[in-house]
Amino acid sequence: MSFYTFFSNVFKRLLAKMSKQERDVKKLLPVLALVNGFKDSIRGLSDEELKNKTQEFKDRLAKGESLDDILPEAFSVFREATHRVLGERRTTESEHTVFNNRKKIFKKETIQFMAHFDVQVIGAIVLHQGKIAEMRTGEGKTQVAVMAAYLNALSGKGVHVITVNDYLAKRDSEWMGRIFGFLGITVGCLDKSEPGTPERREAYLCDITYGT
Repeated sequence: MSFYTFFSNVFKRLLAKMSKQERDVKKLLPVLALVNGFKDSIRGLSDEELKNKTQEFKDRLAKGESLDDILPEAFSVFREATHRVLGERRTTESEHTVFNNRKKIFKKETIQFMAHFDVQVIGAIVLHQGKIAEMRTGEGKTQVAVMAAYLNALSGKGVHVITVNDYLAKRDSEWMGRIFGFLGITVGCLDKSEPGTPERREAYLCDITYGT
């Protein structure tokens, strides 16, 4: 096989992979549209009504609906809860750079930065499907993971969120735990320095458990 033929075959495989990724994303756009379709109705809920959605979702699951059935509304609820709990803040120059392909979002000096962008919602759908979502630094992996974690925690079977070190596990369990707590979801964090302790066992019993 000549070098040209080898290179050509590799290039074709790369193109095929890219087109498959694009096709996979396009398949998720209708689900994204459903999530966004709940935006106005969810935004109109009071805090108490928003909190009660968690129990409503659990009841619907108990009656036979699937996680996929409730995904659009559950994701919309979590996105609204994120905004209400963590609020708005100014963006930094580095954040402008990371999200420069979504410049329209950054027209205002203050934005709902902690609420989820569409690309993050798509990432959360991918995680829920048991697939891997590749994201660059600063594109919101934490936001993607917690949305999928909330949905799957509704089943009552427990969800584990794995991070690269104890610091991030503790930080994210406390930071994102504010949103989960608002929605009635319990959060625990495993500490490597406390094996076999009551606190560690309690963390395992939470709806969502952070660890390394």
